[in-house]
Amino acid sequence: MGTVTRGTTNPNRLRRMDRWIAAAHGAELRRAADPLAVDLGYGAAPWTALELLHRLRTAAPRTRVAGVEIDPARVASARPYEREGLVFLRGGFEIPVPGSPVLVRAANVLRQYDEGEVAGVWRRLCARLAPADPATGSRGGLLVEGTCDEVGRRHVWVALGPEGPRTVTFATRLGSLERPSDLAERLPKALIHRNVPGEPVHAFLRDFDRAWAAAAPYASYGARQRWIRTVRDLTADWPVTDGPARWRQGEVTVRWEALAPLGW
Repeated sequence: MGTVTRGTTNPNRLRRMDRWIAAAHGAELRRAADPLAVDLGYGAAPWTALELLHRLRTAAPRTRVAGVEIDPARVASARPYEREGLVFLRGGFEIPVPGSPVLVRAANVLRQYDEGEVAGVWRRLCARLAPADPATGSRGGLLVEGTCDEVGRRHVWVALGPEGPRTVTFATRLGSLERPSDLAERLPKALIHRNVPGEPVHAFLRDFDRAWAAAAPYASYGARQRWIRTVRDLTADWPVTDGPARWRQGEVTVRWEALAPLGW
């Protein structure tokens, strides 16, 4: 279920998303009886699935990865790269794996879809996630859906649980950034057309730029220190959910409700 994407991919393109997933979701993968992750729509080459396996296993050594593609030719070309813990399957949003994945990563997949289709796709994918288990403290599986540039320097993604969207993360190579609103072109499909006056995401990026400008004196200590100061100032008005350890990576994560489109 779904349509074939352009398939554009490059080695190391999704490194920022992968590192965030390992840090934010590693505990769920470690506690899961079957820590299955799905790389949905991995593209014309299998590099992102191979890298996902490697990075997740640094946080949860038992993790398995299934690369899922709707194009049978792409699946056939990826099969020689299968190994212990890694398989490639033909499929789409139905996610043709047994059981309930603990992670679904869908990077640069929904970019080609209409905005009105996003909520339905999210619901379908969230319904396939491992459910929450209050007895163990598990919040359930995680869907990470977002967009990045061709070499992975700028990336924005939404993290969703079985209950729906939770957070939005902005991640960048700080040396490539002139101002935070440069990330607007990488907003995921649910938000990219809402970057207009009156919408929450537009107000957030406006405030982000203002805080960045106010933190200009910190640039003498480097882009990282300027970013950290900028995000620290943002926390006065926006529900930032992470802290300096992630900010140092060129990231900031904000609760979804604060950026959700009007009428969502």
